[in-house]
Amino acid sequence: MTPALTMSRRIAQLLVGLFLYGIAIAMMIRAALGIAPWDVLSQGIVLHTGLNYAVVTNVVGALVLLLWIPIRQKPGIGTVANVLLIGPSIQVGLWLLPDATELVPRILLLVGGLVVLAIATGLYIGARFGPGPRDGLMTGIHRRTGWPIWVVRTSIEVTVLAIGWLLGGNVGLGTLAFALLIGPMVNVTIPWLRVPEPVQAEPAETEKVPA
Repeated sequence: MTPALTMSRRIAQLLVGLFLYGIAIAMMIRAALGIAPWDVLSQGIVLHTGLNYAVVTNVVGALVLLLWIPIRQKPGIGTVANVLLIGPSIQVGLWLLPDATELVPRILLLVGGLVVLAIATGLYIGARFGPGPRDGLMTGIHRRTGWPIWVVRTSIEVTVLAIGWLLGGNVGLGTLAFALLIGPMVNVTIPWLRVPEPVQAEPAETEKVPA
């Protein structure tokens, strides 16, 4: 693949991944079976502040960047795009998706949201423009400690969930499913969707001329 095509694929993966990430969160919100731990935290903050959900999501993302300092994680274009685009894409998803009242559609929305979010995470992290604040925390701790991705992700999700629950966020079976399953799922999608780095051609060996 040429450098131009590789760059086009990376940009497309970043934008599509971030958009799908917001849609996935909106799907889980509409399922009303318990939202993702980070969204439980955002919802709890909304309850205490009255701020717009998208604004709180973006502010939390910006604050999480401060946790990158001790683990020496460096932001990239994808990091900034994540902070700016995830909140609005959630709002678009909530606008597109109607409320579900029957149990079966709600379960399908939850399961679909988990799958879409895992794929979205693999897409935008695999674009190699830098992870978002929350996923950067995961990959940074993984790099610094050597712990498996799924262990790091699950530990973060459970911690955030506890804080969000204490703030009054909506916790349900879907929240528990997310906290336990998203780590193993992104452990599959991140390497699967990673855009390969260009391979530098090795210099040709000069032919030795006999003396």
